[in-house]
Amino acid sequence: MRIATWNVNSLRSRIDRVEALLARHDLDVLALQETKAREDQLPLMGLQSMGYEVAAAGTSQWNGVAIISRVGLEDVQVGFAGMPGFAKEPEGPLAAEARAIGATCGGVRLWSLYVPNGRKVDDPHYLYKLEWLARLREAAQAWSGEDTALVGDWNIAPLDEDVFDMAQFKTSTHVTPRERAAFQAFLDDGYVDVVRPHTPGPEVYTYWDYYRQRFERNRGLRIDFVLGSASLAARVSGAFIDRDERAGTGASDHAPVVVELS
Repeated sequence: MRIATWNVNSLRSRIDRVEALLARHDLDVLALQETKAREDQLPLMGLQSMGYEVAAAGTSQWNGVAIISRVGLEDVQVGFAGMPGFAKEPEGPLAAEARAIGATCGGVRLWSLYVPNGRKVDDPHYLYKLEWLARLREAAQAWSGEDTALVGDWNIAPLDEDVFDMAQFKTSTHVTPRERAAFQAFLDDGYVDVVRPHTPGPEVYTYWDYYRQRFERNRGLRIDFVLGSASLAARVSGAFIDRDERAGTGASDHAPVVVELS
């Protein structure tokens, strides 16, 4: 069984690339983030003709998550228990964002996750990010006894080697002690970064900004991860980052991450 995660940065803009990725890597399950569309706006006919089912959650041109599977799509859940919302206006009402969707695919409980960015350390979105991760951790503790995969764009670079230049990020989000501690908490609970052993750094990244030829110069970040429960981690036989998918015209700014399960 082969699963993958990819921040596609607009599914409508890159549906051809998604279909090609599924075929090229013979994927059984693909989790997407930043689909940027409501469910009724997604172009799904091609995926369905390829034998895939799709579960998606989206509200507008922002955020959005989906799971594409050809090995079953059962018990679909949008959002997790306790998932916080975010007030788009100061003192405004909290609104749930389309950042998490779970489903059981081929016996694996998989969650496609788009962790909030955090924006700036002094921005309310940063505290929202930390709260979002804390509530996810609480929910994930109950899932760790089964084959569970927490996959997606975590918007955290856990190690210094996951950043092309720490000096440039010393006052930025993604690398703060509180964010890194939030990520480490999942590992402390028994989840395993199942990709890093197969793709060791340094200078191994999953995201490259479009700015100033960051990809061509390999000035990136490793922020996309597959965290597996202990039982799922024991089944991992291989993993890789499809760096080539980031190349070329019209690419997403993230690369897909692929994991093979026995």
